[in-house]
Amino acid sequence: MVLDGVTRAAAAGGLVLAALLTGACGGEKPRDTVRLKVEAAPDYMRPSTQAGPETEALSEDARATIAELRDIIDSNSLTRLTRFADRQPSFISNFAGASHREHWDLLRRTGFDPILRMEGLLDGPYGTRIVGGETWYVWPELAALDAEELRPERLNFRQRARLEELVGEAGIAEIRKGSGYPGVRMAIASDGRWLYYVHERQNEE
Repeated sequence: MVLDGVTRAAAAGGLVLAALLTGACGGEKPRDTVRLKVEAAPDYMRPSTQAGPETEALSEDARATIAELRDIIDSNSLTRLTRFADRQPSFISNFAGASHREHWDLLRRTGFDPILRMEGLLDGPYGTRIVGGETWYVWPELAALDAEELRPERLNFRQRARLEELVGEAGIAEIRKGSGYPGVRMAIASDGRWLYYVHERQNEE
């Protein structure tokens, strides 16, 4: 009987202790809640078509040239494109010495539509570079990089994905050998001059 009494006393004590612990837990003040706002993950395969914060905004003269090019694109007229190119001082369409019209006619016969490809360039992001103290706006944005800066190991993840999308593995192989941007590219100067629209690899400067 003594043992039963001790057992009952211990059990009662345990219940009291449990009740005290429960009450203590229930009486705790709620902890402060911290809410974190996480930005949506960027889509690396669809980079922004806007100039980044480090990219100089287009000049008014460059905007005017783009507006005229877009008007030509809407007309789908290679004749108008050629006339516009002929009016541009020192404009380059190819490095083979052919006239702009001959070169673009040849490209069309091989399945490369210079007007459609130009529209795709202008719809995408651009980069800038300074040449002889003058700002050049270059499409696509990666074509504004020097050959050394363009090497894949120097690029971030988004840029590497973008480069592969633009020039493929063959183009990346050329870059690893020291080539500059090997794809289709275009540039307009800050004073509105249309400088080049080429798909061959050569020093445009």
